[in-house]
Amino acid sequence: MKPEPSPANHPLVAAQAALAAEHAAVYGYGVIGARTAPARQTEAREAYGAHLARRDVLTRTVRGLGGAPRPSEAAYTLPFELRTPADIERLAAEIEDRVAGAYSDLVRSADGQLRREAADALSAAAVRAARWRGVGVAFPGLAERSERARNS
Repeated sequence: MKPEPSPANHPLVAAQAALAAEHAAVYGYGVIGARTAPARQTEAREAYGAHLARRDVLTRTVRGLGGAPRPSEAAYTLPFELRTPADIERLAAEIEDRVAGAYSDLVRSADGQLRREAADALSAAAVRAARWRGVGVAFPGLAERSERARNS
């Protein structure tokens, strides 16, 4: 019996995973935008727009790789309850960490232009996560590194 292939070994699988992460990010930023403090509204709106644009690019990418783009879920379960402005900021940082992780797999599996686009998306997600969190991580997209930043 063969093990399941890692998304990092197949560009289409990794692109589908990144698309799923973008769908979830768009949903999450919809929640964040409705609840964030006025001082961070512009930042939330810009992140929402960036994720919409990346989602649309990935939809075309998946088609170009011969796949059927994964549709968005009707709703997503948030990882924790949002009670305070700090919770909203933590959710935004976590969304960006998850997106960075998906793009990290795509960077490892792709080459050429797709790899460059994935690296740009990974970098943008890492910058947004650092802004929301107030601190960056040494290796964005690697869950164990971002977990340490969250706990410090």
